[in-house]
Amino acid sequence: MKTILYITLSALLLSCSADKNQFDATGTFEAVETISPAEASGIIKALNVAEGDVLKEGQVLGYIDTTQLNLKRQQLFAQIKAIKSRRPNANAQLDVYREQMKQAQTDQLRMENLVKADAATKKQLDDANSRVSVLKKQMNAVRAELSIGTTSINDEAQTLQVQVEQIADQISKSNIVNKTNGTVLTKYAEPGEMATIGKPLYKIAELTNIILRVYITGAQLPSVKLGQTVKVFVDAAKGDYKEYSGKLEWISDKAEFTPKTIQTKAERANLVYAVKVKVKNDGYLKIGMYAEVKL
Repeated sequence: MKTILYITLSALLLSCSADKNQFDATGTFEAVETISPAEASGIIKALNVAEGDVLKEGQVLGYIDTTQLNLKRQQLFAQIKAIKSRRPNANAQLDVYREQMKQAQTDQLRMENLVKADAATKKQLDDANSRVSVLKKQMNAVRAELSIGTTSINDEAQTLQVQVEQIADQISKSNIVNKTNGTVLTKYAEPGEMATIGKPLYKIAELTNIILRVYITGAQLPSVKLGQTVKVFVDAAKGDYKEYSGKLEWISDKAEFTPKTIQTKAERANLVYAVKVKVKNDGYLKIGMYAEVKL
């Protein structure tokens, strides 16, 4: 009798265990991984980052040597100063003509009065008028020439100023600044190495909320919806499972063939739908770790 009771209890326990381990889908955890590149070329002077570090967006991690860039910028400043020194002194050149015009207008007025008093001839007045007219044309020509010369010099200086701004941008990008919150997965460079634009420095991923990608069958599709809460199980000690709460944040809109590494509830199904489940990470979950889902 005792033997029969023991067998019965064992069967019930095995049945409960089998039900407990009956999951709807299996998948692996993943995260959006970002490779941070160098934005300038030169020797890496400092790179204060290590694998496992948790970084904040905007955090300055080091810098790349900017000696040559600073020297180039100083050279450009000197060239701009030399170019601007060639600007013509418009007032100084026009002052001569202004004095001549002042005298010519005085003579013109005198001739007009003399002609009225019949003390000068009409030709003398015409000569005085002609002198004033010629001086006006000369002054206009000088102004135009000075304007063209000044504009040309300003344009030349502006071209160099743009180069100065480009150098300033390169110097700014020589600071190694983290672009996104996350945990450093891999470090690719060390201080003292040569960096070139685009060279990978480190890989980072946001692991506070980690994504579990699983695959469900067409038969399971009607039972899931975006925002739905599901149970996520990962292996724990002594063959047990650690349970998490997850939220469905993406469901593929098209079917695909079952990945070889994924098992679903109906293994005979050829076509499945990818689903992403967001899970809050307590530090235990890792990229590539397997997990089970109950819908």
